[in-house]
Amino acid sequence: MPRWASEIVSSYESGAAGCFVLHGNVNDRLLVPSKSEVVLGGLPEFIMESLLPRFDVVLSYDPGQGLRIERGGKVFSQWPTIKEGLDLPDAPLPAVRMLTHYLKYCKNLQAVGAASPKVAVVIRQAHLICPALPNAHNHDLNAMASILRSWAADMRLQEHGQAAFLISENLNGLHPLVARSPRVLEVEVPLPSVEEMTTALEMLSLRCPTALENFRNDYSKPAGRLTGSTLSSVEILLLRREHAKLPLVESDLSDLKRALVERDCGGLIDFIEPDRDFAGVIGLDGVKSWLLQDIALWKKDDLEAMPMGYLFCGPVGTGKTYLVECLAGEAGVPVVTLKNFRDRWVGSTEENLEKIFSLLHALGRCIVFIDEADQALGRRASGSGDSGVSSRVYSMMAKEMSDTRNRGKIIWVLASSRPDLIEVDLKRPGRIDVKIPLFPCSDAKEAWTLLRALCKARGVDLPKKSRQARKMPELLTPGAAEAIAVKTRRRMITGGISAEEALTSCLDGYLPPISPAVIQAQIQLAIDEASDASFIPEIFRR
Repeated sequence: MPRWASEIVSSYESGAAGCFVLHGNVNDRLLVPSKSEVVLGGLPEFIMESLLPRFDVVLSYDPGQGLRIERGGKVFSQWPTIKEGLDLPDAPLPAVRMLTHYLKYCKNLQAVGAASPKVAVVIRQAHLICPALPNAHNHDLNAMASILRSWAADMRLQEHGQAAFLISENLNGLHPLVARSPRVLEVEVPLPSVEEMTTALEMLSLRCPTALENFRNDYSKPAGRLTGSTLSSVEILLLRREHAKLPLVESDLSDLKRALVERDCGGLIDFIEPDRDFAGVIGLDGVKSWLLQDIALWKKDDLEAMPMGYLFCGPVGTGKTYLVECLAGEAGVPVVTLKNFRDRWVGSTEENLEKIFSLLHALGRCIVFIDEADQALGRRASGSGDSGVSSRVYSMMAKEMSDTRNRGKIIWVLASSRPDLIEVDLKRPGRIDVKIPLFPCSDAKEAWTLLRALCKARGVDLPKKSRQARKMPELLTPGAAEAIAVKTRRRMITGGISAEEALTSCLDGYLPPISPAVIQAQIQLAIDEASDASFIPEIFRR
């Protein structure tokens, strides 16, 4: 039994809880143990077979299908209210009221010493019938929230052999009176683990023998590479491959995982399998040495010495994003970048973040990269025009980044040219332990080495020694140097001139893309943020 299901069982049997909110990966396929075998089924089937086998009556409500009797129809029909010929309602509030009346009826039977059935109630899509709408003056919604909360608070379901399950896609989408009730146990259903994915692939191999023929001897290998995907999306993928008679090969797994994860997450993230390493980073010897030591600790599983996160700060164009990709390539882990998870609908932004966090926990080791962190991470004090969204984003991010259970599993990497605008609490030790400043070239020699390497990568060969080396712009950033290299190649090809002549032409008309005053100010901000003096070149220390 999965850990989350064992938590439900132990909480119920101990008397700690009888009402449960299940959220997270609730729409996926699960491994459901039946009488003779394990099959793939949905969460409601898992609840019926694994958690409620000894309950006499199981009732469910779904906004689309109304109130239904899943088990124990004969017992339920003995209820006097049903004997009177009352139809099962479809509307949410009447259905929940009927369920409440039946639970009270069974409780009263027990109180007078009569035989009382064990009853369980399953509410599907609970976030649709009892949504989180701030400042909602809606009588039906408030009544619904009050009733659902009373199941746990007033009726003490577990004491009377009763149980209630509220299934919601996310916790933030459910009315806070229900989701945050101290007597309701909220349980996150995670994405499948490597072991669960392995078992699922073994089962699917019977239906998709051609699609999985290259992994017959070891299904754990593709399972490990596909972790972070839902079983539903993997099943669909294999069925399509089987129909097309296309066996899955190892080289497909990275691209397939990226496609599946991005689709499952609804476009909220970009999933990058890095193909770079520090061999492509020019200079930054002290920074690379520090990061390589951290990666060595990571590979040795010495997680207590690992930082929770990094901040890369420095002027615009100093290669912060490139360095993150090289870091991930050296570590051999994927990079997850957060896209625009903010939404105009009330509560949607928080729901999107909740979904992203669930995915990160399932991926195992990964790097989460947040570019322009000064804008993306929200503010402690929200502005008057965003209904408090910014402060709630800040709170959720702060909580997740400081969760020590993520140490060595999720590494947060923030990048910003304005680190002073990031909330102080978000970049404190325990969330961001290492703050690395990145600077422009400190002298003409360093700038020439950088520019020459970038030109060579584009097929423009420049001599090691040249008169142009003395003409290098001051405070040249990698971004600006790359622009010069591209321009040099363009002029060399279109003008039919030599590489040195093309470069001379570019440097003679060069204008810095960013004001030197802005660059100087951003350099000072980066110096002020540095967590270790060894990261700062001598010239900038002075």
